[in-house]
Amino acid sequence: MLWAGRMRLRTFRILVMLIHASAACEFGPFPYSVTGIVCRMTKPAALLLNQETARLIQAAFRNAKFPNITGERSMRLLGKVAYGLTNIQVNGLSIEQSEVELKENDAIHITIKNVTAFFKGTLTYGYAGAWFLQLFHSVDFEIESSIDLEINIKLMCQKDQVAADASDCYLAFHKLTLHLQGDKDPGWLKQLFTDFISFTLKLVLKSEVCNEINFLAQVMANFVHDLAANFVQDEDIRLDISLASVPLIKANYLESHHKGLVLYKNYSDVFSDSVFSPSLLTESRMLYFWLSEHILNSLASAAFLDKRLGLTIGGEKLQVLFEMEDTEAQRKAVQMIFQGTSYNDSVAKVWSLAHPQISVQPEGTVVKSLVGAEISIFPPGEEPLMVLYMEKEINVTIQAAYAEKKLILHPVDSRTEFKVFKCTADPSGNDPSVRNFLQKIISVVGIPEVISRIEPALTSLMNSKGLHLFEIRNPEIITRKGYVIVQLDFSFPNHLLLDFLEKRL
Repeated sequence: MLWAGRMRLRTFRILVMLIHASAACEFGPFPYSVTGIVCRMTKPAALLLNQETARLIQAAFRNAKFPNITGERSMRLLGKVAYGLTNIQVNGLSIEQSEVELKENDAIHITIKNVTAFFKGTLTYGYAGAWFLQLFHSVDFEIESSIDLEINIKLMCQKDQVAADASDCYLAFHKLTLHLQGDKDPGWLKQLFTDFISFTLKLVLKSEVCNEINFLAQVMANFVHDLAANFVQDEDIRLDISLASVPLIKANYLESHHKGLVLYKNYSDVFSDSVFSPSLLTESRMLYFWLSEHILNSLASAAFLDKRLGLTIGGEKLQVLFEMEDTEAQRKAVQMIFQGTSYNDSVAKVWSLAHPQISVQPEGTVVKSLVGAEISIFPPGEEPLMVLYMEKEINVTIQAAYAEKKLILHPVDSRTEFKVFKCTADPSGNDPSVRNFLQKIISVVGIPEVISRIEPALTSLMNSKGLHLFEIRNPEIITRKGYVIVQLDFSFPNHLLLDFLEKRL
């Protein structure tokens, strides 16, 4: 009979229960206090993603490993009749309708109606007659079925990440018809086997398909986690996206809370003073990301430690920087600094001298940094000479936006204060013309130039993680005191799911 299949099903369920029990997550009494990142997906987004559910169900049927079905039955005059269905495969599948409902504090309820599935395989049967007559036959069969599925997907914490449990799965059969040898009406043979095979067949289909759906749900949860973890990592700098509390299911949205601690070599990041509250997010957009100011600060510190906060400018870029206006004062200052050397024989370096400090305010993201800058010239036939060195404290307020698949950073306010100033053309520092000129080009040209370099670098980084694959509509980056909210609508890239299924199944 089906002892092997049933034992495998029991073993699978026991293993799932043991894994869930052993990997349960524990959170403190105030989980929001360690929340650095929040992701909220509202019901419109869930409805959009549900349109892709059909692909997962098709994959579940296609990849289910159906066991051989064996049995026997005593028949009057014929004696015992033994049978076996082998090589059971899905030959065709179509889905008419799929619906999703968010059950508050419970599960994601998915109803899939009118799944028409065709199975094929080989039926082998034999019987011993009353006069020791033994006959054995093998015929091809096709099973035509019409099924409704109901799946309740629970979200939980397992090994500090979101896990999906779809073991609450039901199949209701409207139709299950056995066809033999392509004949739609094989008479007595069909009548002999259909009745006592159909019940066993329903049990096998239900267990195997539901097991595969549960497996796919868990694989998908791992895939989303890996996708997110990869998105917030660049070389040695990454974010800890382990859960800070149990995922929430509300009537209108799903929400997960993550620690968001920066991980970089020996850098230690601690955070326990989050200002997050669910009331800070609305339900009008499809997708929300809430980011703590602490994350931005820690990322800036890690970038500083990784020696990423440096910039070299030379040639035409340097010429544009220093010839923003054609005035006598400008020409005099440039002559004093470069001592007649060509821009092509000069180079400017700018770097951060200390950890930048970032704070988020309603008017934008405020970056405070102590910056060093030097200009060196390379006169033909002579040794290189550093002609200018300065240290300055810069405060700049930046507003961010995302449009046409590009990050846009716009400085709305900046202030510069010189801490150290050395110029070989003015050793005493008594000539204010050079310092005044530099103060102007730093504010008007220098800061925008640095930001213009950061924009494509960050855009390229995000696109390397696959952001450009999504059709993002009307994104908004909103800053408030202590946090940032990114809210948007989106279209799901169909090929992303297809590529995922092909790689993992």
